[in-house]
Amino acid sequence: MGWQLYALTHRAIDLGLAGLAQFLPGIFLFLFSGHTADRLPRQRIIQGCYAGFALCSLALTALTLRGLASPWPIYAVLLSNGCVRSFNGAAGQAFLPALVPERHFPNAVAWSSSVFMAATITGPAIGGLLYGFAGTPAVVYGCAASVYLIGLALVSLLRITAAPRARGVSTETVLGGLHYIWRNKLILGAISLDLFAVLLGGAVGLLPIYAAEILKIGTRGLGILRAAPGAGALLMSVALAYWPLRRHAGSAMLWCVAGFGAFTVVFGVSRSVPLSLASLIAIGATDMVSVIVRQTMIQLETPDDMRGRVSAVNMLFVGASNEVGVFESGLTAQWFGAVPAVVLGGVGTILIVAAWAKYFPALRRVEELVKS
Repeated sequence: MGWQLYALTHRAIDLGLAGLAQFLPGIFLFLFSGHTADRLPRQRIIQGCYAGFALCSLALTALTLRGLASPWPIYAVLLSNGCVRSFNGAAGQAFLPALVPERHFPNAVAWSSSVFMAATITGPAIGGLLYGFAGTPAVVYGCAASVYLIGLALVSLLRITAAPRARGVSTETVLGGLHYIWRNKLILGAISLDLFAVLLGGAVGLLPIYAAEILKIGTRGLGILRAAPGAGALLMSVALAYWPLRRHAGSAMLWCVAGFGAFTVVFGVSRSVPLSLASLIAIGATDMVSVIVRQTMIQLETPDDMRGRVSAVNMLFVGASNEVGVFESGLTAQWFGAVPAVVLGGVGTILIVAAWAKYFPALRRVEELVKS
């Protein structure tokens, strides 16, 4: 979609608007989606979301086949996709603890992330190749719709006994996730660190510009660039599944987020394809440490009857760091150029880590994620 947009308009700001279109619905829906995940069966919500994702992919297929003269129809579909993501994120994160015992949960997060990252690697790579050979993204969108429907069928096969949930729709209940996170400074520090660090380090959103104009490697090369962070994340998630963080988990998270910023700077100034790929792999690997530590802390320290609301707030922060980060990168690239935008973002990420290490000392003191 990013390549299609950039080929249509040749404006960096449109890549930023694409990220913003997917994030905006989460701002308005996160309270409702979190409340829904704590009141309705989460498995049913996930099934409905996969069907919604498939419909969005089919809509992009139809729009592409009809021919596009403007990016606005794509933005409309992305807004719909963002609505579906809001509900899927809250229900999906809260659903995982129901699948495994608590003592296995950190490994479950690591293995779940491994599977997801394997898809993140193969998806963009295959997408770039399909786009390159077919000359149209319609084939890619059609494949996406097909695999969403396969995912819907697989989720439908799960048999989980749902825990009884309290009823009631008070404002206090709906806002419970925000109140819980505000009171728990450890979780607040971890979530906000990810928000501001990734918000500034949004180099991935500018990959179409790097592939087309800086590294000059085309659509197939773009697929490889998009897959590189996933490759690093996959390697790190498998490593953490086999060798979990036994000590200094919080300090490791802080150092890895700082490394995320440093490797973003290296990618920004690189003109070498191998060095750029290595930097993107390192970006994905360092980011994965933060993901696993944060997800484990949030889910294990939150009661089941409010995991949906807390997960919705977390997803809002994650969405802000990713989609608004893409918008920020697109905007600064429009003003200053792609390279200064990426470098400034990486430097900003490092400064954020230094500030959070000072103002959230509880993060540095986290040792084991699960007490043995």
